Amino acid sequence: MKKVLFISSAGGHLEEILKLKELFSKYESLLVTERNEITQNLSLSTPIKYLAFGTRKHLLHYFFIFSWNILKSSVFFATFRPDIIITTGAHTCIPMIFLAHFFKKKILYIESIARVNSSSMAGRMIEKKADKLIVQWEEMLNIYSRAEYHGQIL
Repeated sequence: MKKVLFISSAGGHLEEILKLKELFSKYESLLVTERNEITQNLSLSTPIKYLAFGTRKHLLHYFFIFSWNILKSSVFFATFRPDIIITTGAHTCIPMIFLAHFFKKKILYIESIARVNSSSMAGRMIEKKADKLIVQWEEMLNIYSRAEYHGQIL
């Protein structure tokens, strides 16, 4: 059975990835997201691993959190050993995407529904590493050269 690691930041990105939860039971799955009050109370049959919550508004603090999340992502990747990474972003997924790309694992990136006319920072960083990039607005096909549009998941 394929191992699929679903990863996203908390908030809207997590809400979008949870729209795919019917896929969780079709594969050996792991969900990775940021720890906060809401995510700690998630009730899923799929195992959940947590990264530290951080915001780029406080850059010095964020540098340490991001560094810690790189280490934790490496541990999660090494212990779960996924075949496929599915992400809706944002910054939380970047270390995992780079690991997956380095180890030649499949990467599916779904750009946020909030992006209608411009790419996200995560999208720009992941675009060339993703095997498949899905956008949720047709207008975004003009932004990403390799994007596919299949409608909205939210």
